[in-house]
Amino acid sequence: MKRRTVLKLAADGAALAALGGISPLVFGAAPLKELRLDYAYYSPASLVLRRFGWLEDEFRADGTSVRWVLSAGSNRALEYLNANSIDIGSSAGLAALLAKANGNPIKTPYIFSRPEWTALVVRKDSNLRTLADLKGKKIAATKGTDPYLFLLRSLQTAGLKRGDIEHVALQHADGRAALEQGKVDAWAGLDPHMAASELESGSRLIYRNVAFNTYGFLNVREDFLAAHPAELGRVIKAYEKARAWIRANPTEAAKILSEGAKVSLPVALLQIKLRTDFSNPQPGAEHVKALHVAAPILRDEALVKSGTDLNRAILELVDTRFAQPFIGRT
Repeated sequence: MKRRTVLKLAADGAALAALGGISPLVFGAAPLKELRLDYAYYSPASLVLRRFGWLEDEFRADGTSVRWVLSAGSNRALEYLNANSIDIGSSAGLAALLAKANGNPIKTPYIFSRPEWTALVVRKDSNLRTLADLKGKKIAATKGTDPYLFLLRSLQTAGLKRGDIEHVALQHADGRAALEQGKVDAWAGLDPHMAASELESGSRLIYRNVAFNTYGFLNVREDFLAAHPAELGRVIKAYEKARAWIRANPTEAAKILSEGAKVSLPVALLQIKLRTDFSNPQPGAEHVKALHVAAPILRDEALVKSGTDLNRAILELVDTRFAQPFIGRT
């Protein structure tokens, strides 16, 4: 093993050991042959990392290859993690909690953004104006994602339940198409598709609530974390580099999103500059609180088994200590 790699492993191992409960001896484990992680259009940092090859550069000396897998939504990222198809994946916070509560063995050591990436959308000529107007209507949403859970929470504020609407299960891009083609009455959107529908088709957001958008969680399989904490730390440092770059270069980041997602630059700028906060990547009390506030919808809508301890699931999901030594180290 090259001297540079040894020094990195030693430094990261010492940092993690300082947190307690993690032995630096784990860093003598067999080298990682392949790092598998997702990229997603709702996670600009992942797009920046993939574009510039910073993770490939980071792991080249170790002989570790990097494989990128596209996640079309939180549901896909969480399915890939559960199936051991990827090691690290991007999802919304409440979607991660739903998966964790239903047995997906993941932890969240890093927050990649604080977005307002979903809202309830109707066509520009729709006569729907309020949440109450959605009763009995066809609404597209992707199950297992923040937009779907946003829809359920939003309906609840108007005294409605899932059974009061006709849910049409479509992946995000297909939901946009169904809305614009008049096949559904409303859509629980996701950026950049939602921003594109607004700017290009005149679609209207009839209900927004940033508090119902549950953060961008970077999740890791528990077995990967146990076997490769040093490598995970290096991934987080790379995400920190991408986060700092986006904050310093939002227009350039929007260009990367625009090219990757095949959306116009104004659409990408709307998502990155106006709807995404990259200021706080450290999991902490605010993220735990947001999940506690949101969790009842999972029980109310029978999305988890009766008797599931959601408080325990939250504590076991959100890792508030792992990333501390790596935040700001780019």
